[in-house]
Amino acid sequence: MAWSTRQLAELAGTTTKTVRHYHEIGLLDEPERASNGYKRYGAGHLVRLLRIRRLTDLGVPLADVPTVESGDERARQILRDLDAELAADIERRQRMRRELAAVMENRAALDMPPDFRTLADNLPEGERSMLLAYVSVLPPDAMAAVQEQLSAPRGALDVEFAALAEDAPEAVRQRLAELMACEVRQQQRDHPALADPGFVSRREAAVAESVVAHALVEFYNSAHLDVLRRVHAIVFGDGAAKSEDGAARE
Repeated sequence: MAWSTRQLAELAGTTTKTVRHYHEIGLLDEPERASNGYKRYGAGHLVRLLRIRRLTDLGVPLADVPTVESGDERARQILRDLDAELAADIERRQRMRRELAAVMENRAALDMPPDFRTLADNLPEGERSMLLAYVSVLPPDAMAAVQEQLSAPRGALDVEFAALAEDAPEAVRQRLAELMACEVRQQQRDHPALADPGFVSRREAAVAESVVAHALVEFYNSAHLDVLRRVHAIVFGDGAAKSEDGAARE
């Protein structure tokens, strides 16, 4: 008693389309046909189809099935490569599970890079968003420097700057800028590469600088930006130059 294509597919747990595809690429021999023109499959076809399915279920590409069946050194290498890919995939999925567990435990970790998730509770929303943007341009060593900075206890100056209102008075802005300039100079001494985002970026300097600029404008208010401009002026000499010009005019 022979089987039709549909019956063979059902026995092997696959589809008639798959059976026909295996015929087309030469993996499964065409059976004899009955007088009415229908294909007549036997046990040999079923066994062959099950063997193909077994290999493909293990991840062997269809193009490599004949080679793997040969059992030679090339076949063993294909299986070793496949095992290495599976090991890497398992590690990736385990890492994903660890990160999902962290997100379920602490929702704030959802938008943080994996190595930064323990800092999520201590960072304002704007800083978390900027940090995520920086991941797109900064290489691992630069991000490690950022992580080291953020891991330090948040001082009163950080808290005051984060809470700075958009209508903060001139005196408050200038005082913050002068205090923050001292910290920035120290950070530059500790991590000189971070003074130039373009230098440490994985991308072109202009692209890295545009990411930083966009992040600052979108996630800080006008008072924050004003203070940061003042800090830049103090640290890089613009403020000193302006002071000298003013003294000369007087």
